[in-house]
Amino acid sequence: MNINLHIERLVLEGLPVARHEAPQVRAAIEAELSRLLTLGGLDAVLLSGGSYARAEAGGMSLPRGGGDPAQIGSRIAGAVYGGFGGEVKSGGDAKGGGGGVKR
Repeated sequence: MNINLHIERLVLEGLPVARHEAPQVRAAIEAELSRLLTLGGLDAVLLSGGSYARAEAGGMSLPRGGGDPAQIGSRIAGAVYGGFGGEVKSGGDAKGGGGGVKR
C-alpha cells in the first residue's frame, strides 16, 4: 500500500529551536510520521479513500530545556499522527526509541 501525505501548512509556535535547526525538525517530523504510519496504519476514514481538510494535533510536551531538533520533530509527528486518529504509546522518538502505536 502507498500512503501519500501532504501537509500544506504546519504551524509551530514557540519552539525552542534556532532557525538553522528547522530543517532537522522537518526531517524528524517526516521520518517519525513515516514510521508511525507504517506501524499503525490509517484510520477507517483514510483507508476508505477519505481525507481530512484539517487535523488538530493538540498539545504536546517537551523535555525541560526543549530537547534536540530530532526529539522535538518526533514529538510533533506524534501529535500530528494523533490528530488524524492514531494513538502513540509513550517512549518513542525519531532516533528509533521504540515508541509504538495503539489502534
